[in-house]
Amino acid sequence: MTNSIWPDGNQTQQLLSGAKAGDGDAVERLLDRHRESLRRMIAMRLDQRILRRVDVSDVVQDVLIEANRRLQDYLAKPIMPFHLWIRQIAKDRIIDAHRRHRVSARRSIDREQPLVARGPLDQSTMDLAARLHDPELTPAAVATQRELAIHVQGAIDLLDDRDREIILMRHYEQLSNQDAAAALQVTEPAASMRYLRALKRLRKLLDDPRSSHRAAEDQ
Repeated sequence: MTNSIWPDGNQTQQLLSGAKAGDGDAVERLLDRHRESLRRMIAMRLDQRILRRVDVSDVVQDVLIEANRRLQDYLAKPIMPFHLWIRQIAKDRIIDAHRRHRVSARRSIDREQPLVARGPLDQSTMDLAARLHDPELTPAAVATQRELAIHVQGAIDLLDDRDREIILMRHYEQLSNQDAAAALQVTEPAASMRYLRALKRLRKLLDDPRSSHRAAEDQ
């Protein structure tokens, strides 16, 4: 398993303490150290056709501006870990981007798209492919790994929004079950069950040749 895309919580807590004490530099460092995590989280969820019109960096900047504006409210009542809080702001901006660009570019974006889009192959995809297909696959089998990863991506695209989201949260963001439950506002057992069911549906799709065919067409 790869590491979480989100920064270490201990340093974040130190910066939050500084921010609460009125340290402007701590606020700047706190937000800046989450910039790359937000970029990755947003890029993997924006529809590919919207990405042709929207710069991910602009969305990230909007999130950071909003987080800075609302930071004192969060510090007064931190109801969830900071990375989940700023992540929720990002999710709201992603939804806004999809709504806005479906209206302004309706001719080319002719149907509602899911909030998760296929991104470039990365180690998270390779790890998930190995887990679902062959955990003993040797590092030398690069071509096979890539083929499996493309198949996995195609199958993920066919999942419904709920299943797709929990797969991304657990495998691409590497959120713990506890964090996933908090982000989804469900109990930990419910989050765990949702994840297991999503994996089951993903495995079923991987056995369906249509998912492989669709993935090949989109490459």
